[in-house]
Amino acid sequence: MPAPSPAADYARVADAIDWLRAHRREQPGLDALARHLKLSDAHVQRLFTRWAGISPKRFLQSLTLADARARLLDADDLLDLSLSVGLSGPGRLHDLFVTFEAVSPGEARTGGAGVTLRWGVHATPFGDMLVAASARGVCTLHFLDDADPLALLRADWPNARLAHDPVATAPVVARLFGRGVPDAPLALWLKGSNFQLQVWRALLAIPPGRLTSYAALAGAVGKPRAARTVGSAVAANPLAVLIPCHRVIHAAGTPSPYRWGATRKTAIQLWELGGDG
Repeated sequence: MPAPSPAADYARVADAIDWLRAHRREQPGLDALARHLKLSDAHVQRLFTRWAGISPKRFLQSLTLADARARLLDADDLLDLSLSVGLSGPGRLHDLFVTFEAVSPGEARTGGAGVTLRWGVHATPFGDMLVAASARGVCTLHFLDDADPLALLRADWPNARLAHDPVATAPVVARLFGRGVPDAPLALWLKGSNFQLQVWRALLAIPPGRLTSYAALAGAVGKPRAARTVGSAVAANPLAVLIPCHRVIHAAGTPSPYRWGATRKTAIQLWELGGDG
């Protein structure tokens, strides 16, 4: 029998996450979760722990507000972290160094005219991901679900030349999810307003396994009254997981929306917590 695909494993773990969240007040045991998933107790324990790095019981405990609040960075903490990476790079994600370059206003206006974007779709622990990069850096990391990859790229880069080249884009996914130490920085090439770029740089300072609030993020970028605008910049992040917008939650410790789905956001947080980054 062939081994389950990463997408199949993610689907089962996502189902488990949703079910445990819905039944957390009942504190269900492993046997109840296994019945829901129609798997054996041992299979569920192995799958969940292998995928997330912690057991279903530990995850159930981590659903409490106290746990989330304990991992929240306040504005001062986040500002110190942001300043330590200069806000303009390099930042860290897992052990992955990145450098950060902005698309110029002229390049943005032309919609990528004269630029070749190499793209591919790759399996990840959280579903299929679209990756696109120019010669200057990665510009798109997008969980696809049922979306058309070419339509997504054309929406952002209508005049770019698109070259399907999964061999060129596979190393990005391998480095992002492999938890390895790179031998060179990964270059990012991003299109956004000055404010969006500032928010995305600050996000890069948040360590794996830690969380921050929109208000704290607004304080870290020097706009303490602009939490709503910061939220819009977070939602516009074009690089899933790499720029860790999944590490932003409400100040009370409760979950918040995510461009690629609230369950996936929780799953990524869990994966980081279980793997210690």
